[in-house]
Amino acid sequence: MRIFDRSRVRTAALAFIAAAALVGGGTVSTHAAVAPAKKGPTSVAYIEVNSNSMLNAGKYKLANGGGNVFDVAVIFAANINYDTTKKSAYLYFNDNVQRVLDNVQTQIRPLQAKGIKVMLSILGNHQGAGFANFSSKTAATAFAKQLSDAVSKYGLDGIDFDDEYAEYGNNGTGQPNSSSFVYLVSALRANMPGKLISLYNIGPAASRLSYGGVNISSMFNYAWNPYYGTWGVPGIALPKSALSPAAIDFAATSSSTAAALAKRTVGEGYGVYLTYNLDGLDRHTYVSAFTQQLYGSDAVYTP
Repeated sequence: MRIFDRSRVRTAALAFIAAAALVGGGTVSTHAAVAPAKKGPTSVAYIEVNSNSMLNAGKYKLANGGGNVFDVAVIFAANINYDTTKKSAYLYFNDNVQRVLDNVQTQIRPLQAKGIKVMLSILGNHQGAGFANFSSKTAATAFAKQLSDAVSKYGLDGIDFDDEYAEYGNNGTGQPNSSSFVYLVSALRANMPGKLISLYNIGPAASRLSYGGVNISSMFNYAWNPYYGTWGVPGIALPKSALSPAAIDFAATSSSTAAALAKRTVGEGYGVYLTYNLDGLDRHTYVSAFTQQLYGSDAVYTP
C-alpha cells in the first residue's frame, strides 16, 4: 500500500454498469478544441470525485502560451467488485462516480473540449476480486469487455489500473496468478486499440506483466510511481517518455518537494508528471512551483 492515505469513501449498495442511466448520451465529441501547444512532460491529475469535481483539471493554464497544465484527468475511482452468486468480477460505480458519468456533458466533455484526456481508474474494493486473480482467459476477457464498454458508452479516453484493496482470497476468491493480468490487458488493448491504458505501479498485477511468451508492457501508454512525495522509476519496459517516477499529493507533498521532483523529471528525461488529489481551491501558487520546472511558466487559475 502507498505511504500516504487516499480516502476511499464508497456507498454500500451494489450497482452493475448496465443498470446505470446515462444522461446526455455516450457519444464522444468529434470537434474538440486543439489545446495550445506546450513543450514538456505530460501532466496527470487524479481527482477524488467523492469530494472534488473533475472540472478542476481544466481550471489551470500556463501563463506563457496558455496551454493546459494538466493533459490527463483521471476519475478516481471505479471498482472491481465480486458477485458471490455468479462468482465473477464486475465493474462497479459508487454514487459519486456514477454521477460524473451520468453527467458527461457537463463533467467530462468540457475537459475533452480543451484537449484534456479523461480516464477512468479501476480499484479493488476489499471483495477478493482483482486484476491478478482471474481464473481463466474467458473470465479476464469478460471483465475487459465491461471496461471497454464503459469507455465507449461514456466517451472516455481510457482505463487506469490500480491494483490495491482487492484483498485477494476474500469471498473464496483465488490468489494472484501469472496469467490473469496478461489476459486482461491483452483483451482490453484489443478492444480499444486507440485508447489510453495506464498502470499505477503497485500490487500483484504490476509484477505479473508476462505470461506464455506475451509481455504486456508495450500495451500501456503510461506507468507511474504510486508513492506520493517520492521518486521511483516504475519497473516496466516502457520508454522514459511514458514514465512518471515523480508522484505528488496536493494535500501531503510540500511545494518545494513538488518542484524538486519536477526538476528531476525534466533533468533525467522522463515524460510524465503525476499528481493526486486536486481539489477546488485556487492552487496556482503550488502548481506554479512545478510548472516552472516542467514548462518554464507559472500557472494561472480560472474558477
